[in-house]
Amino acid sequence: MPIYEYEHLTQSCTAGQVFEVKQSLEEEPLQHCPHCQGAVRKKISRIGLSIPKTSTELRDLGFTKLVKRDDGVYENVTQREGESRYMVRGKPETLPDFSKTLSD
Repeated sequence: MPIYEYEHLTQSCTAGQVFEVKQSLEEEPLQHCPHCQGAVRKKISRIGLSIPKTSTELRDLGFTKLVKRDDGVYENVTQREGESRYMVRGKPETLPDFSKTLSD
């Protein structure tokens, strides 16, 4: 369930000037503070995402990144030791060894 920020329009209460509320997407925005019943409005907030940016970061997290280089040829830019740099259609020996990265 998403967490939304609300801001008091007049004065803050024990919840503070800005407070957070867990709500489903279908719920209507709050009009009043659940603590003091004062008027509130929903704030537009930034979210924090941590997305790996480099191929090395992806490899270290256990991902395999393939980049298409030609028809039926893909470059494994997250290549691990013993893996082929290129995957070629019809050559199963060029497939990455997923048993090194997949687990239950």
